[in-house]
Amino acid sequence: MGTPAFDEIMGPPEREGARGELVDLCHWLQATPAEELRRRQEAAETTFRQLGITFAVYGDSDASERIIPFDIVPRIFLAREWARLSEGLIQRVEAINAFLHDIYGERRILKEAVLPEDLILGNAQFRPEIAGIRPPHDVWAHICGIDLVRTGPDDFFVLEDNARTPSGVSYMLENREAMVRLCPELFSQFRVAAVDSYPDMLLETMRSVSPRGCGQNPTCVVLTPGHYNSAYYEHSFLADSMGVELVEAADLVVDDDVVYMRTIAGRVKVDVIYRRVDDDFLDPLVFRPDSMLGVPGLIAAYAAGNVAIINAPGNGIADDKAIYSYMPEIVRFYSGGEAKLPNVETWRCREPQALKYVLDHLDELVVKLVDGSGGYGMLVGPTASAAEIERFRAALVAEPHRYIAQPTLALSTVPTLADAGLAPRHVDFRPFVLTGSKGVKVVPGGLTRVALKEGSLVVNSSQGGGTKDSFVLMDDAKAMTQTMGGMTQSIGPDGMVQTLGGADLTREVR
Repeated sequence: MGTPAFDEIMGPPEREGARGELVDLCHWLQATPAEELRRRQEAAETTFRQLGITFAVYGDSDASERIIPFDIVPRIFLAREWARLSEGLIQRVEAINAFLHDIYGERRILKEAVLPEDLILGNAQFRPEIAGIRPPHDVWAHICGIDLVRTGPDDFFVLEDNARTPSGVSYMLENREAMVRLCPELFSQFRVAAVDSYPDMLLETMRSVSPRGCGQNPTCVVLTPGHYNSAYYEHSFLADSMGVELVEAADLVVDDDVVYMRTIAGRVKVDVIYRRVDDDFLDPLVFRPDSMLGVPGLIAAYAAGNVAIINAPGNGIADDKAIYSYMPEIVRFYSGGEAKLPNVETWRCREPQALKYVLDHLDELVVKLVDGSGGYGMLVGPTASAAEIERFRAALVAEPHRYIAQPTLALSTVPTLADAGLAPRHVDFRPFVLTGSKGVKVVPGGLTRVALKEGSLVVNSSQGGGTKDSFVLMDDAKAMTQTMGGMTQSIGPDGMVQTLGGADLTREVR
């Protein structure tokens, strides 16, 4: 951890003054007293609390419902940075969809020994019950959250893939609304791409994968486990924003392999379900028989092609961190090219040589459960106690296949309002990528998570992290054309990037 962190506003440590394109933000920070910044930040958090924008912390009896702390200083992406990121995100999500389609179908990637067979077929996230089922329009990962970290001006890395039920988009939208209301002057100084069309983009994606086709006015719903779920606010927020029904298992019934929603006017056929229920609980006839959160017969209706489920059952295998370590090979196998967004260097502890290296360098590495999330089950070696390191050593020796390890990166920092004033804090980033029958779209923004504790690299909300608004800048009001990786892309005044040629399908990126 001896390498100085890259400051996204000021640039590399040797630079004097703000990065040229961000001088206006630096001037704004200098001209706005810390007391005023704090007043605006507290006003935003008060609004979030009044709106009920909270998340649950399981096992925490002192504060089961919390707001995620919000920081008033935005994180900024330049237009050229965003164009490059979007191209890499599209490539990666297309590879994830191809991978899921393959392993639940022909399994070419296993037959050609690109991946070890046991890594897939012996994985707890692999769902053999889904094998042979084709989702409507062959789309598996309709909504992806690809977590990115930055270590330098042009150095972006994928930290992990989220293809099950990625959360956080409601915070992206509410953060932007707060910034527009509390810091309107920033939007006159910067041309910022809008994110408020996300609910419309999501609804368009859902309708596009309906078994009946989007022209038939399909019925779409959001399936929630209920108000005790940690992301319930987001479930209700998105359903309300899209103008669709928020339902629980008891609101749905399957009859003759068709899903219906119970209403006071009678049954209504359901075509598309955006489920926020994990696979294990989705259908008690197929997965956990004790589940009260799922819909009996749902998978049969899905297999019959009568309903689309977003994201598709079985997607958890693409979230597995051991699979993540093979993503460069996966991208190469399905796209024929090298990954445009690289992985963080990763040691697979299931491999004896990798395990030996990790055990010898535990105090230098970050160690993670392959199926972990939320910052749980993770060791950050440089900040861990000797006792914590020894506990992880024992766990690694006992079950090495359950862990991967990565170097401790010098994550980039963004000025953040701390108790003593503005101070650098480490950040990561989750952009949201939507895939429907008409192609792939990248939302021009995302969720920036910030580690509020000085020196901390853990940004998860459940571990004390907060969020920032993420500005994607547009260079000017005129459309401009550029060529990237053999594809011509047009960047318009609304921040939309459209692929004009050179690829197998036409894709729009927002």
